[in-house]
Amino acid sequence: MDAEPPRGPEPEDLDLVWRALANPVRRAILDVLEKRPLPTGELADRFPHLSRFAVMQHLGVLQEGDLVIRRKVGRVTINHFNPVPIQRIYDRWINRMRRPWAESLVDLKSEIERVDGSEAEDPGDAAELA
Repeated sequence: MDAEPPRGPEPEDLDLVWRALANPVRRAILDVLEKRPLPTGELADRFPHLSRFAVMQHLGVLQEGDLVIRRKVGRVTINHFNPVPIQRIYDRWINRMRRPWAESLVDLKSEIERVDGSEAEDPGDAAELA
């Protein structure tokens, strides 16, 4: 029986993704990896204020959140950015809530235009202003 490949966090359970994204160093690591995959040593060189061990710890948290996929190529580990968990956050928290806000703004715009249009056409308002 084949083992099932590891899966990332479910859309309802994004705690590990939020935890990984909560740290500014980890977000900076993702910004670097988003441009291109890098070996761990080269990635650590981009963060001279951190030890290689600290970078590896951050990569571990990012890997737990499924934001980084690490591939061993010979003796080198290549780190790849995985955007899927961020898309899941977008789908769950942004995209789902965007429609009601957009509809509300359209309704508000229509209401303002209706009120502005009716006030300008009402001759009683013009007499009061004079």
